[in-house]
Formats: sequence, structure tokens, C-alpha cells
Amino acid sequence: MSSRHDRLIHWLLGSLELETTLFHLGQYCGSWKASTSGLARSGFHLVLNGDCWLHLPNEGSVHPLRAGDAVIFLRDVVHYLSPLADPVAAALAPRSSMTALDLVVPESVALACGFFGFSSSLNSVFLGSFPDYVVISKDGEYLREARPLFDLILAEALASGEEPSPLISRLVDLLFFYVIRHLCQRREVTAGLWAMLGRPEFAPLLEAIIEEPGKDWTAEAMADLAHMSRATFFKRFAQTCGASPSHFLLQIRMKLATQMIEDGLSLARAAEKVGYQSDAAFSRAFKKATGVLPGAYRRSRQPAPGPVA
Repeated sequence: MSSRHDRLIHWLLGSLELETTLFHLGQYCGSWKASTSGLARSGFHLVLNGDCWLHLPNEGSVHPLRAGDAVIFLRDVVHYLSPLADPVAAALAPRSSMTALDLVVPESVALACGFFGFSSSLNSVFLGSFPDYVVISKDGEYLREARPLFDLILAEALASGEEPSPLISRLVDLLFFYVIRHLCQRREVTAGLWAMLGRPEFAPLLEAIIEEPGKDWTAEAMADLAHMSRATFFKRFAQTCGASPSHFLLQIRMKLATQMIEDGLSLARAAEKVGYQSDAAFSRAFKKATGVLPGAYRRSRQPAPGPVA
């Protein structure tokens, strides 16, 4: 992977405003099933101890999971985990309550389950068309660099008292970023900004816009940088990105603008740096991309005032 490609991946990863919530931490015994589906949220299951099966009824598929395995759902997919391999028996299993972790209990399965959320509407564009889910195998070939995270998560889970350690959510954040990078490097993203990284004609354009967002990026200028005619550029761009060049440019500029505002830059200066000379035009573009006006966004990112002595 080139240094340019690596820099772009790191920038996109840093642009995702991820919020991880640990929903369940404990273990199941006997006959049971567990799921995080049905809430229109991305989720995860980490198998900390024991063996179970991942059932995907809409696909008609079943995946074995062992200690050290994980499944990351990038979309809300109907699924459930169960110690039973048979789909019919697993579907009829009761939804039991978790008990506290105790790895010496025979035939128990310890899980850490939760949700991923994104605090900005821009993230849906940045995520693009990723697979619905990713199964990470402890003994698999891929994501070896992320495996120490499982040991750390298990150690934190065992050390937790009644309240789970907040470090578990942060460690899962890191695991999520490893998964996203892995998918991007393997070019398993079919559309969106990440898909553009896999196309040598578009990656330099993405890098150039990030470096000079205030430049007059007309369609002709973007087509020239990609070494294409205007018509060919529009066709290939739409096929790869899944959006028009103008929408793509807006998303990049407004993501950079949010970062500048969070860094303390004035609204007028942030507008100028991303190519807007008019405050009104910048406000309209910012609200179109984020759903809020720039001033409201800046206030939402300011720390709450402390108590008055």
C-alpha cells in the first residue's frame, strides 16, 4: 500500500465520529439465543469464552464462532447467536438473561455485545457501501494485528465489577477501525469515498481536494486531474462513488469545515478555507450536509460550563 493511500485511509478513519455502547457483558448457560438486531443500529458480538453459532435466517446461513471470534454488523441485520447449530432449535431457544462472567462454569459462553453509532450525518456518506457484516476468526488469516485487542477486552471484562470497564468500549472502537481499514485495503467496498481509494484515477483527486478544499473545483478541473474527458469522468465517478462530483465535493468540504470549527477556527475563516466567500452560502451548504447551521454546530461542540464557585 502506497504512502498516499495510507494517508487517505488514516484521514478517513479519523473523520468517523464513532460512539460505541456496550449493551451486554456476561455469559449464557444452557439453551439460549441473543441478538442486537431490530433496533436499526450497527452492532457487534465478541465471543470471550466458549463456542456458539451465528444464525442469519434471511440468508439461511450458519457460522460457527469460538472464543476469540467476533462478528461486526455494519447494518442492522436479522441474526441471533445460540449454542445450538440447528436453525429450527436455535430459533425456538429462549432469550435468557446474562449472568456474571465465570469462566470455570462448564459449557458457558461469555459475550460482549453492543452497538456502534455515528454522531454526524456525514458519516453515512463516508462509510459508503460496506458489507452488511464481517466475521473475524481468531485463527483466520486476516486482521492478525487486531487480535491483541481481544485479550485486552477479556482482561477488562474479567476485572470489571458490577459496572463494565469503560475501556471495553474504547477497545471495541479500535477493533472497528481495524475492520474498516481491512475492508478498504481488500477493496470490499462497492461505493462511496472508500471505494474511490481503490481506483488509481480517483485517489489523487480525493487527496488533492482534502489538501486544497478552497480551490475552485469545477467539474472540468476534477476531470482534468483524473485525466478524463468531462463525460467519461461523470460516468465513472458516479459508478465508483455513487454520488455526483458536486455532492462528493460538498461532503468533503463540510467534513473539513466541521474539523476546523472543532479546532477553534472562526466560522468566517472556516468558510473561506473550504471555498466559500459568502457566509450565507456556507451556512446553506453546511446545513445541507450536516442538518444544522454552523453556529449551532459550534455551540454543540463547546464544553458545558462548570459549576460557579
